[in-house]
Amino acid sequence: MASLYIKDPETAAAVARVAKRLGTSKTQAVRDAIRRVEDDLDKATRRQNLHEWMREYRKKNPLPPPTGLKADKAFYDWLSGEEDVVDPVR
Repeated sequence: MASLYIKDPETAAAVARVAKRLGTSKTQAVRDAIRRVEDDLDKATRRQNLHEWMREYRKKNPLPPPTGLKADKAFYDWLSGEEDVVDPVR
């Protein structure tokens, strides 16, 4: 079984304090901390992959250029079910 020896006294003391506050062993405190860091890194990687995917998707499927036309706000309010808007079609 491999062991982890923390040579830095300040770090070792910090691990001991955290373990005591958590009511766990130092090994468990380090294990939990490392798992949280790994989870955060995994999430960051997934987020980065999603952003890269979106960039690539937009390169392949760009949005159409703006038309310059002004939207009819009353019509779209009516479509979305705004009750206080008069039906613009009538």
